[in-house]
Amino acid sequence: MATVELRFSALPEHVRTARLVAAAVARRAGVDEAVLDEVRLAVGEACSRAVGLHQSSGVMAPVKVALIEEEKQFSIEVGDEAPHVTPTARVAGGASADADVEAEEDEMGLAVISGLVDDVEVSTGEDGGLIRMTWPTTPPPVALV
Repeated sequence: MATVELRFSALPEHVRTARLVAAAVARRAGVDEAVLDEVRLAVGEACSRAVGLHQSSGVMAPVKVALIEEEKQFSIEVGDEAPHVTPTARVAGGASADADVEAEEDEMGLAVISGLVDDVEVSTGEDGGLIRMTWPTTPPPVALV
């Protein structure tokens, strides 16, 4: 199992680099060429979401991206360290209109990712969140000598 890890400051200009690295590693791992645009878009959406959460929460920690090559699959994990609160906790705390808009944008971003990737896992908590996206890979052709 090979893993490439990226950490970048929560700035929008770094999202493009994460997308390019993810596509290059996915290609090398054996992800089908026809799916690479979806990989780029999904990683861009997940990283943009993490950047937005860090900026809105005042988190100074970097956004983390792990590109994991496993047997017959390739996974990308995008992690943030922004506190995620449940909708009921937000209401109890007297949510503002801004918080409602942010929650709506967050749900839209997750819907976009779910539309691009068949195998998605999202976990969130007080210490941050993680989006794990997985694609099948095809083994490289065997050279006959």
